[in-house]
Amino acid sequence: MSELNPFLITILAVAVGYGLGSLPFGLILTRLFTNMDIRNIGSGNIGATNVLRTGRKELALLTLLLDGGKGGIAVLIMSSLANTNIGAIAGFVAVSGHCFPIWLRFRGGKGVATAIATIFAIDLLTGLVMVAGWLAVAALFRISSIAAFGSFFCATIFGYFYASLTDIEMVVVFLISALSIARHHENIRRLIAGSEARISFNKK
Repeated sequence: MSELNPFLITILAVAVGYGLGSLPFGLILTRLFTNMDIRNIGSGNIGATNVLRTGRKELALLTLLLDGGKGGIAVLIMSSLANTNIGAIAGFVAVSGHCFPIWLRFRGGKGVATAIATIFAIDLLTGLVMVAGWLAVAALFRISSIAAFGSFFCATIFGYFYASLTDIEMVVVFLISALSIARHHENIRRLIAGSEARISFNKK
C-alpha cells in the first residue's frame, strides 16, 4: 500500500474516513430500540448526549463508543496502510463525515466523541489530556458544550507545546477542534442566553 501514488492514498483515506464517519449510530440505535427519531428529541443532535435525553443510558453509552470508534478506526486503518499523516487525514474526514453525513442531507452531529477518539488515535497522550479536560469541565459545569470547548482547548494546547506531533497531525488536531467548536454555534447562542441544557442522567 505504501507504494501507491500519494494522491490515491489520500483519496482512499478520504473514502475510508467519510464512509465510517458518516454512519449515524445515534439515529440508528434510537430507531431500532425505541422507535423514536433522535432528531425530534432534545437538541435534535444525533450524538450520545442527546441520546441520553431519551432516558436510555445504555444506548447513549453505545452511541458514544461507536461514534468514537469510527474516528479512531479510520486513523488506525490508514496509519497501518500508509503512515500516521494519512491516518490523521482520515480521522479529520471521519469527524467531517459525522458532522455532515450524506445519508442525513449533511445534517449530522457536532463530532465531539468522534473527535476525541480520532485525536486519541493520533496521539495517546493528547487524547488522554483531552478526555481529562472534558471530564473535569463536565463535572464542574454539567454542560456538555462547555466540556467540549474545554477538551478541545486542552488538546490543542497540549498537542502544540508538549506532544510529538508532525506538522500535519498538529494541523489536523487544530482543524478538528475548530470544526467541532463551529458546530456548536447553536449551543453558544444558548449559553449566551442562559438557556443551555445541563447534562442529566435521569429519565424525563
